[in-house]
Amino acid sequence: MRPRSEVELSEAIRAAVGPLAIMGGGTRRLGTDAGLVLETGGLAGVRLYEPGALTLVAGAGTPLAEVERLLAGERQRLAFEPPDLRGLMGREGVSTIGGVAAEGASGPRRVQAGGCRDAMLGVRFVDGRGEVVKNGGRVMKNVTGYDLVKLVAGSRGALGVITEISLKVQAVPETEVTLISETSGPEVLQAALRTPFDISGAASTKGHALLRIEGLAGSVAYRAGALKATLKGDWREVDGAESAAIWRDVRDVAEFAGRSGAVWRLVVKPTAAEGIVARLRAEAPVEALYDWGGGLVWLLTDAEAQVRETVGSDGHATLVRALPGMKQPLLPPEAPAVAALTARLRAEFDPRGLFAQGAA
Repeated sequence: MRPRSEVELSEAIRAAVGPLAIMGGGTRRLGTDAGLVLETGGLAGVRLYEPGALTLVAGAGTPLAEVERLLAGERQRLAFEPPDLRGLMGREGVSTIGGVAAEGASGPRRVQAGGCRDAMLGVRFVDGRGEVVKNGGRVMKNVTGYDLVKLVAGSRGALGVITEISLKVQAVPETEVTLISETSGPEVLQAALRTPFDISGAASTKGHALLRIEGLAGSVAYRAGALKATLKGDWREVDGAESAAIWRDVRDVAEFAGRSGAVWRLVVKPTAAEGIVARLRAEAPVEALYDWGGGLVWLLTDAEAQVRETVGSDGHATLVRALPGMKQPLLPPEAPAVAALTARLRAEFDPRGLFAQGAA
């Protein structure tokens, strides 16, 4: 089922008699949800773009690549740096802006600019009754009892089918520099983020610590020098296309792409990241990549490790890519209080229980 308009989508949802599996481009989808597939690709097109106001409005089915090309033509970008996980997931297809929002997909710049939900100004979606719901708009405001923009971002289609998104965008900076050190691990990243030098990326991969600085050339040069002096150690600099390529690989978890094994995504307390990985390595062979200063950890393992038990109350773990025959649930279990709140929201927005999670 591929509705071509919001009206068609509303009619289709009203007529539905069983579960619906919402799908954008299928590039971020977790598992294979049961139910009639409802594609959002027909709800495509940029509705409004005002470069001077740093504002863009697009249909949910609009390809992410189309949005990024349009912005690049005005030297602008999506500040939250949405990942392209097709290589990691072994999939083809076209990522859509609605899928990005439904997943709340955010890349390395989240430590500075915030995540996808922070860039969303407004949203339109069709709920489980087939009614059109809208919240926010071209300015940041909340006009209902719920901040629906924040609820919908990262909800994986649990509350309704996104039809349109309003986003704030960002000017591309004049210069970017990446500092690289042989000293790896979250501690050096956290030390860097505690400085006043406005770091836009803090990751550790392939045994290297990576720190990104962006802005006007003079400011970047000053901050890079001051950061190296503060952190000590042997740091080298790369800039331009070489720097951009490094952060694309971090963003897209390129180090694990095309390799066998289970892939886990952990969002944890940055100070707990290294201890969690050490405990897991005592149990099974594990490779780890750190982003967000240690707040985001990607794991690759060939064993069915007890990842969630090890993470405990320090965060949560999503099984992004499972081993054959793996029995663990993909999404982390919710705490009782959160589960109760989720149930109330679902009852209000999807009373017939039409929407299966896992869309994107």
